Amino acid sequence: MLSESVDPLRLRVPDADLADLRARLRNTRWPEPEPVPDWSQGVPLAYLRELCGYWAEGYDWRRVEARLNDAGQFRTPIDGLGVHFLHARSAHPDALPLVLTHGWPGSVLEFLELLGPLTDPTAHGGSAADAFHVVVPSLPGYGLSDRPTSTGWGIDRTARAWAVLMDRLGYARYGAAGSDWGTSVSSALAVRDPEHVAGIHLVPPLAAPDRTGDLTDAERAALAELERRGRTESAYSEMHRTKPQTIGYGLVDSPAALAAWIVEKLWTWSDHRGDLSEVLTADQVLDDISLYWLTGTGASAARFYWESIDQVSRWLGEPGIDPVSAPTGCSVFAAEVPRPSRRWAARRYPDIRYWAEHPRGGHFAALEVPELVVGDLRAFFRLVR
Repeated sequence: MLSESVDPLRLRVPDADLADLRARLRNTRWPEPEPVPDWSQGVPLAYLRELCGYWAEGYDWRRVEARLNDAGQFRTPIDGLGVHFLHARSAHPDALPLVLTHGWPGSVLEFLELLGPLTDPTAHGGSAADAFHVVVPSLPGYGLSDRPTSTGWGIDRTARAWAVLMDRLGYARYGAAGSDWGTSVSSALAVRDPEHVAGIHLVPPLAAPDRTGDLTDAERAALAELERRGRTESAYSEMHRTKPQTIGYGLVDSPAALAAWIVEKLWTWSDHRGDLSEVLTADQVLDDISLYWLTGTGASAARFYWESIDQVSRWLGEPGIDPVSAPTGCSVFAAEVPRPSRRWAARRYPDIRYWAEHPRGGHFAALEVPELVVGDLRAFFRLVR
């Protein structure tokens, strides 16, 4: 029987791994420039060469290691898989436990800026009544969690693992929140562990459009953007869904390929006006990419789509399917896709108690506009504490 121990972890990537990364970057075999003046064929050569040049010659990974180690890292075995997580406890005695779940191409790094305001609200413009104990797990096959060696690690099994994790940490009542895959895992967690989940906050809620009745202007715009993205921006998802092993060879062997694969989505899904640096610094971009590279999880992270994307597609295609009855808070950011209306979301989440629509921010809201995410988390969970 596997031990149920929770073991502290201090990360220290070997110097040899960092030297190998720099050597691979310097020896990249580059394609010719794109014959278009924009990102319509993918990441422009000049952009990627500049980013990878900085990655090889100026980027400091040790800074990221220090932040992760300071946050408090742990590992514990659950259902045969070693699960990595950050655990930041609040000094406030009535803090509500909260499990935050990331998605692809994200990681636990997305939530580092939230830890201080959530655990120590009195030092960040809030009151003691807003305090949380924060748990941030790495999805199976992501970051410092183990890479599954058999099939089955999708949304539902991950949610069951998170329920075990929160119980193991001694949290009998807790909230759940997340974005991207984190919205689906949090929803599944509320269904799997309803007696312990106080409520869920989703960025955004995943619910099928309801085309009956008169559509609002915002609903029509959301539908048009959803359809456009499906035509022009879904290649990565189809590759992950159908052949993650094939794309995985490039993602774990070539740092330039990994950088292009991830930065394209960072650029496409963020709220900027043509320059990613408006919302994410080069260091933030490379922090995320470096974690995928140094843990060798390009292929294993992609497999989460093979396991789960058909289930998500059903939720986005059939109004009201698999309803989630837990108290729900929702945040919809201006550049996010999908952008469900409250009317659409209520078909799947009948107990929506908090709804926020923001005029700025995109898919990586916790990185782009962390203050808005913190405000929404505080506002919703005040209603269910």
